[in-house]
Amino acid sequence: MNLARMLAQREAEHQPVRVAVIGCGKFSTMYLTQARITPGIHIVGVADLDLERARANLSSAGWPQSQSDAATVDAAINSGGTCLTEDAFALIKDERIDVVVEATGIPHAGIRHCQSAISAGHHVVMVNVEADVLAGPLLAQQAGAAGVVYSLAWGDQPALICEHIDWARSCGFEVTAAGKGTRYLPEYHSLTPDTVWDVLQQYLEIDDPGSINLQMFNSFLDGSKSAIEMTAVCNATGLVPQAQGLSFPPSSRFALADVCKPQENGGVLTCTGTTEVVSSLNRSGEPVDHHLAMGTFVIVRPESDYARQCFREYHMLPDQSGRYGALYRPTHMIGLELGVSIASVALRGEPTGQPYCFSSDVVAVAKRDLKAGETLDGEGGHCVYGRQMPAGASIAGNALALGLSGGLTLTRDVGAGEVLCEDDAALDNADDAVQVRRAMTTAFAS
Repeated sequence: MNLARMLAQREAEHQPVRVAVIGCGKFSTMYLTQARITPGIHIVGVADLDLERARANLSSAGWPQSQSDAATVDAAINSGGTCLTEDAFALIKDERIDVVVEATGIPHAGIRHCQSAISAGHHVVMVNVEADVLAGPLLAQQAGAAGVVYSLAWGDQPALICEHIDWARSCGFEVTAAGKGTRYLPEYHSLTPDTVWDVLQQYLEIDDPGSINLQMFNSFLDGSKSAIEMTAVCNATGLVPQAQGLSFPPSSRFALADVCKPQENGGVLTCTGTTEVVSSLNRSGEPVDHHLAMGTFVIVRPESDYARQCFREYHMLPDQSGRYGALYRPTHMIGLELGVSIASVALRGEPTGQPYCFSSDVVAVAKRDLKAGETLDGEGGHCVYGRQMPAGASIAGNALALGLSGGLTLTRDVGAGEVLCEDDAALDNADDAVQVRRAMTTAFAS
């Protein structure tokens, strides 16, 4: 545990880690408020298509205007300041950058930015989980071949869950399940940007729906984001999704080991070595006491009676049988913690989670009856939500990846609850993301 010391040394040597941030939304802003005061880190540039928004976000993050007024990358490097630009690719291609943070949230853009960064010889921290689940295993493979690191983003739940799993396996425990908490009811799958505000108002301290991206927030509630994040976990750890996807059982943080264990042992899981997401709401809509809505967890099974006794002695939150135990982290701080990934890839050459297999996929499911000729609006929109599915089943069924669903025109009617397949929509075979996705499925299909 010496990242802070290594960063301090880089600061003392006047050799800071040079970082380029692509996309200046909430996640990046949270990171930037900490990066400004972190020794050994220099934010050379921030790229965003809306510079006015970027400047406003930097101001809210405590940045004085003088710190981000460098006119060029050269000026930023010479002065220690930061250049704001609309040209992400020009920033990425600068050979003096060490780490590129991709935080646009747009899968097509994320893939292009990532491949450009790899070609330029930069490490990549992929905040854009949407891009990761679409083609992450291939991108990580390409990064490794180029001698750079592709990493999930510490502070976001997938990387934290991967750390739980790594801890468990390093201790010799069998991982039964891993996952996170969220707010979920079955009817949320049909939520749209037009209806989600009624739900958001119940727990967000925000009065103006115009102040947030309702489609983005809707993706957290309609099940899409959970499917995306658990797929990222599976592909970075080798865990496998449940055949039916996530079931979102209600659970307190203290009942995790009883809930997230195999069905034959009284839990909800249809298999072991899998992912699950627990809900902070009972199916009645009433809150679960001591819920884990913002946290992460892992369920492990100790092999020996001695280890099981130790679980009880050291309050490892065992289930009622004593055969399983739970470890949880009550919260995650997303961008405020991202500096761990930056330092890890730049100073250790080590990712904080990295996809290496294609175990899980996220497929598009119709929220309602859809008609031929309709245009899909992607994740969190009016038409489809994302469901986690075993990658083998996705490939066999020619399922449409959620990350490719935005802007597609349907070629046939699709009933509510049906998984869309690629033949249901007019995919553009010349699209970069489509080509990379197909290359990934070909390379990693087992």
